[in-house]
Amino acid sequence: MAKAGQTLFTGNGGIGIAADFLGGAASVLSVEQVLTRMSAPGSALPLSGWPTETFNQPRKYMYLNGEGIEIFHQPAAHSDGDAIVFFRRSDVVVAGDVLDTTRFPVIDIAKGGSVQGEIAALQKLVDTAIPSVPIVSREDGTRIIPGHGRICDQLDVVEYRDMITIIRDRVRDLMKEGLSWEQIKASSPARGYIRRYGSDTGSWTTNNFVEAVYRSMSQKAK
Repeated sequence: MAKAGQTLFTGNGGIGIAADFLGGAASVLSVEQVLTRMSAPGSALPLSGWPTETFNQPRKYMYLNGEGIEIFHQPAAHSDGDAIVFFRRSDVVVAGDVLDTTRFPVIDIAKGGSVQGEIAALQKLVDTAIPSVPIVSREDGTRIIPGHGRICDQLDVVEYRDMITIIRDRVRDLMKEGLSWEQIKASSPARGYIRRYGSDTGSWTTNNFVEAVYRSMSQKAK
């Protein structure tokens, strides 16, 4: 996508900066953790894919093409590098991998993800979006673009957030009863949602998700 765009630096690019210092491609913005991980020793990711600008505050904003744009860092959600982008004039929110309507969310514990952070990020989406009221229409209201799946509205995100919260609560209650991971897995805490979001095959299965919730809650309890 960057190659299809254009760098924000124009003319001579400013003092000491060439106009084509990115090869003419668009600049890539991310939270600082993304660049840190991509540039770590041993990483095989090519330099051309690295972010060219980073930020580490909770909120970054800019104004381009007559549009206010806000970027919100969502720490410890899908990972520690998530951000959601709100295009204020267009009333569109890009959710990234915080929202995946095709399956249970991928919570990467090893890269700083957590179920609590995932729920908090989804709540941020809910708070940012505006539903179609008082005239209810599926054609109006804030549009939310997931990392995977169909375009959503606020109600869709509410349902997704509630689904994860219910599964989190089930796992937490079973942990309080002293059940082991194997016993919790056998109790099927994701029941009622497996047909819509679950899978027994692929890179992210129902068991992968439930285990991520369990491990996330285990870390919180320490």
